[in-house]
Amino acid sequence: MVTYRERQENHPYLDDLLEIMPKDDDSLWLVSWGFDVPQLLRKLHRRSVLYQAHSSGYRFDLPPGIPIVAVSRNTLGYWADKTPRNPVFLVPNALEPQWLERGDRSNLRERPIDVLVQLRKSSPYVLNKLVPALQANGFRVEVQHGWVDDLVGLFNSSKVYIYDSAEYWKGVGVSEGFGLPPIEALASGCVVFTSFNHALADLLTPDQTAYQIGCGSFAYDLHRIKLAIRSPQDWRAPEAQVDEIITLVSEESLRSRWASLLHNLEIGFPFWENSNELLISSSGIILKISRRLNKLKSKMRLLVNSLGFRRSV
Repeated sequence: MVTYRERQENHPYLDDLLEIMPKDDDSLWLVSWGFDVPQLLRKLHRRSVLYQAHSSGYRFDLPPGIPIVAVSRNTLGYWADKTPRNPVFLVPNALEPQWLERGDRSNLRERPIDVLVQLRKSSPYVLNKLVPALQANGFRVEVQHGWVDDLVGLFNSSKVYIYDSAEYWKGVGVSEGFGLPPIEALASGCVVFTSFNHALADLLTPDQTAYQIGCGSFAYDLHRIKLAIRSPQDWRAPEAQVDEIITLVSEESLRSRWASLLHNLEIGFPFWENSNELLISSSGIILKISRRLNKLKSKMRLLVNSLGFRRSV
């Protein structure tokens, strides 16, 4: 772990490292924080760099030859469209082992918390309308904020988990990069009500592994959540589908994905480091102009052919 905004005692500082490390060293640099990626790439120019793309919508372009490892198919699709000539890979984020080791998918009726909501990323609709309505119906609603000593224990104590991040990310201007909280809730046996924006659609399926929150009508939302609280065993996701999701994001599964990725990078970097041979994406403006010119040429041909036909007649 290397810091770059401020120095910390336990980690090296980027500028200090760059002064002592030759440019032809064999290190692989991984950058990930979208807002700072352009400046980091400038500092790491002519070094082996991998961009780990969590989200989309940061409004910057990547130089040719910079490989991208996306943590979701949503983000993969964004970068594969925006930079179709850069090498792209897919390795999701891993679920921490504690969720697999301690996640409890049993005893749903005996859980003391009816509904768990996490304050961060939650929508005003959930916090200001849905939560008060559930409390007015006599349900115990936990709105978690700040540090929690035992997050797994908190999830294990909850029947229903609500995650509604669509409006949050719309306000920030970037996307939901991966969406681990609903997966953590599934690993803990909660019934999940969530939005399906961005990467949340990667692993979650409406009305199968999770239920849409804000589904057309407030009364409809309230009705379904009340039913889920009273009979969580009837609303929980099928065990086989939860197992499949958890396997996909387990450390064991993703270690092999990382090994394959690193192998491909070792093969590819000698080719990608030669800037004179790199493929470059065509500009969108140029492509649009070219398309219009081709249309104009086609119309001109039709016109000329039509005039020629009339003369011969």
